[in-house]
Amino acid sequence: MAPPASASAFLRALKAEGLDVVEVGDWAGHNRNSKGAWGPVHGVMIHHTVTKGSARTVDICRKGYSGLPGPLCHGVITKDGRVHLVGYGRANHAGLGDPDVLRAVIAERALPADNEATVDGNRHFYGFECENLGDGKDPWPNAQVEAIVRVGTALCRHHGWDEESVIRHLDWQPGKVDPRGLDWSDIKKRIAKRLGTKTPAAPAPRPTVPKRPVVDLSQLVAAARTNPRASGQPVTYSGVRTVEAALVDEGLLAKRYSDGHYGTTTIAAYSAWQRRLGYRGTDADGIPGKTSLVKLGQRHGFDVRN
Repeated sequence: MAPPASASAFLRALKAEGLDVVEVGDWAGHNRNSKGAWGPVHGVMIHHTVTKGSARTVDICRKGYSGLPGPLCHGVITKDGRVHLVGYGRANHAGLGDPDVLRAVIAERALPADNEATVDGNRHFYGFECENLGDGKDPWPNAQVEAIVRVGTALCRHHGWDEESVIRHLDWQPGKVDPRGLDWSDIKKRIAKRLGTKTPAAPAPRPTVPKRPVVDLSQLVAAARTNPRASGQPVTYSGVRTVEAALVDEGLLAKRYSDGHYGTTTIAAYSAWQRRLGYRGTDADGIPGKTSLVKLGQRHGFDVRN
């Protein structure tokens, strides 16, 4: 779980990373919050604009256009490497995307193929539009690429995320191609280097149709009963990560505790989920039962077996 940074903290994070930031009008209060929730946030999404000319690009991203009101992002990264802040809060940039991708972002692991559009990305991602025609020929100047790296680094550093929390629009929504022509492997390596983390491995081949995760109830219960007493962060059952990712998206578990260890923090988060369903007393002890787990899976795209 990560509540969005305040507008002032967002601005400080960008400037602290050495970015040239331009504040456009009333950016900090310009948003679409009246249309839906903003947060919890889980990552940063990068786009291209299919426009030419910095002033025109910034104006479109701030105001929007017929059928899609602005802001269309939080910041516009122009070809000169400047970051123009045009809005803050809910913005019309991500649209509906794949729940499997969201779970992977939360878990900070390699992304599956995006083949669904059912989850509200405007709620969960910071968005940055980059001035580029998106035809695969328009160049990406070094100053602009460096700014993309620093934007991703700034927000990862603020929230304690790693480079896997920075994704492209094409990773999120079927049919999208942006940011086209950008060397994404290089971007991620440079973010990792700035963050001081390990260089990300080459992405694994993506399945054509990702399968829904399956959580084994008996193994999950065993982890819940044994992990709290274990030292360190043992990953005794891989399905714990699936459940923790769902609890993060429910706003019940901080993302930094989504580590595969069903410890006391995860027990408290699952107990809160049980209470949300109406359970009380020993029925809300944080140890999963089939009914509560099935309901969590129905909301977050995994199946349950005994």
